[in-house]
Amino acid sequence: MPSYLEKNALYPQLINSSPSANLGMIVVIPCYDETELIKSLESLKDCDAPTCDTEVIVIINDGEHSDEAIIAQNQRTFEEATAWSLTHSTIHLHFHIIYKSGLRKKIAGVGTARKIGMDEAVRRLESVDKSDGAILCYDADSLCEKNYLQVLENHFSQNQKTQACGIYFEHPLEGSEYEPEVYEAITKYELHLRYYIHAQAYAGFPYAYQTIGSSMAVRCDAYQQQSGMNKRKAGEDFYFLHKFTAVNGFSLVKNTKVIPSPRRSHRVPFGTGKAVNDILQQDNSVEYFTYNFKIFEDLKPFLEVAPNLLLFKKEQLEMMKQHLPESILTFLNDNNFDAKLAEIQANTTVPITFGQRFFRWFNAFFLMKFVHFARDNYYPNVRVEDAAIDLLQKHHFKDMKGASAKELLLEFRKKDQSVFF
Repeated sequence: MPSYLEKNALYPQLINSSPSANLGMIVVIPCYDETELIKSLESLKDCDAPTCDTEVIVIINDGEHSDEAIIAQNQRTFEEATAWSLTHSTIHLHFHIIYKSGLRKKIAGVGTARKIGMDEAVRRLESVDKSDGAILCYDADSLCEKNYLQVLENHFSQNQKTQACGIYFEHPLEGSEYEPEVYEAITKYELHLRYYIHAQAYAGFPYAYQTIGSSMAVRCDAYQQQSGMNKRKAGEDFYFLHKFTAVNGFSLVKNTKVIPSPRRSHRVPFGTGKAVNDILQQDNSVEYFTYNFKIFEDLKPFLEVAPNLLLFKKEQLEMMKQHLPESILTFLNDNNFDAKLAEIQANTTVPITFGQRFFRWFNAFFLMKFVHFARDNYYPNVRVEDAAIDLLQKHHFKDMKGASAKELLLEFRKKDQSVFF
């Protein structure tokens, strides 16, 4: 048995049946208090078939603190999905429905549910010597395009250096399934998500990528090398995927689409469902506020010079600081920048190695720390439309003054599907 499972798996083998020798991909779906799981399974069933066999592992879960209504819903979902899987599984696409109830309060949540499913995927792929097989992360309220499985198979086959990838996504922006206010809220929240990544790219951050739990995939061996999925109750996707950006093992998939639900949610402390819920609880408005674009304008001159800091002497460093905006200079001083830079310089001799080591320190987590520092001390949040308009003007030279949130979002989507971003 692989040492990863011996050290890290929370459970012994969960699926007794033997996998196909042609197994190459496994889709893992955490499921908590869901009523629409079958729709997500139907979307996967309707996908065009890849050349390898595929499995879907659903981890229905609740915690020792979950109330009776949630446990009852989970039991109904388990029974319905189990019955559905028996009539819809095939030799080439097999569905496994697992129910793990009463998880310890400390770890119960989406991260642990993903981990349980992904670890079981490791066990099954390794059992047929497919350590380079793909583990696809999906959600129990998501849909996908018909080419989803084929595209992911081809992406990992054609990009051997890819350890993990992010997959293009779009929330639905209109329809009859939800109230108009829900679609308006998700439009503004998705605009925030895309604005934030484009703002990072404008500032010169090399790892400006979306990290969405329903829209990511990883190779089985790379998953194990990076110690697997974490057990966070939210944000597990952000912390997981940035392990791979730090080692340049990350890529983007733009020629298929995941369609996450726009609904409000009480299930996680932050994220899409929580954001939609918060927006809809406002009085007489559907507004969303995001980080002021000035934060990224302040960050830009520092990140532009950062790759050249290997050769900077003390005098040059002091001169560079004199030209930095106050927000980033104060932040660097508060975080012992001089000492950290000296440490990185002492352990690197060539620019490419310096850059890699530098951005392992000034990573996505540290960047977010600066953004929050600048927000709290210099530049308060602004309406997401205003921030997006400022960025499009400065970064993409696109004048969209007065545009609606939907018009702005569609512009960002177009850029995100371009091969040039």
